[in-house]
Amino acid sequence: MPHLNPPGRAETDMTLPKPQRPDTLGDLERLLATIEQGEGSLRLGKRSRRVLSAMVTAPQQAAVSSISDLAERLGVSPSTLSRLAQRLGFEGFAGLQAVFRRHVTEGKSFYSDQVSRLLDGDGDDDALARLARLGRQESANIADTVASIDGEAFTEAARLLVEAKRVRVHGMRQFASLASFLAYGLGMLRADAAPLDAVRHGVADALAQLEAGDVLVVASCFPYTPSVLATAEVAARQGIRVIALTDSRGSPLARVAHHVFPVPDHSLFFSNSMCAFMLLAEGLLSEAANLLGDEGLAALKRREQLIGELNESL
Repeated sequence: MPHLNPPGRAETDMTLPKPQRPDTLGDLERLLATIEQGEGSLRLGKRSRRVLSAMVTAPQQAAVSSISDLAERLGVSPSTLSRLAQRLGFEGFAGLQAVFRRHVTEGKSFYSDQVSRLLDGDGDDDALARLARLGRQESANIADTVASIDGEAFTEAARLLVEAKRVRVHGMRQFASLASFLAYGLGMLRADAAPLDAVRHGVADALAQLEAGDVLVVASCFPYTPSVLATAEVAARQGIRVIALTDSRGSPLARVAHHVFPVPDHSLFFSNSMCAFMLLAEGLLSEAANLLGDEGLAALKRREQLIGELNESL
């Protein structure tokens, strides 16, 4: 009697050669195009093709999301992602995600890619229409940020900003402005809160001024600044409590942070979207002021007095 395949298993599953494993995002894009054209040996169902297409289109999201978060975003189960990775030649989802993470780490074309997406928008033909579209996207980012925050963690982070002996804030590139804003606002309320001054003597000297139990707030998102990641890692090893403002719980900063606050930045702005990050910073400062109460009020009044005295001397 001839051997029969078990029910539900197609003949082609036994004869198709194992696909060559893609190593880069470009490999995945070419493989997806081949599959869509019905060429090559690999076949994927409609749902798997949709999922792979979504991941290739948004590599940052695929790189930094956990398997459960990504599955929820794509409307599938985590097991679907695992099976897709295996069909593509990986042992599991982690291997497939590593392709996207390598692409994210390089980040060489992030800004130009963002501009390309903006130029290939929804056909908006005037400035106000584009502004309105950007406003809708930023409003969604803010709403998602607030909805994702753990209230207990938020209060505890604000308490650390108030009670730690020393607080430093660190960010590079455009996040330098966020770090400056957060440090300035906190310095209005309490002593020994400042940016991590890496300009004059370097990060090592700046970290050497801190001790175990002090707080370092760091801010970065894709394309992550390597020096910020290294600073957070070294600080955590020294017992400094790290609070991370970043783009997801899969961010490299999340691995070393005492508290992490993910801030979605999905928009067609040509760089990282900052609106939701600024809201989070304002929220932390407002909660710090609330916790300080009369002590914070006294600090603000003293600052007002000094401003008045200086103005009189001009």
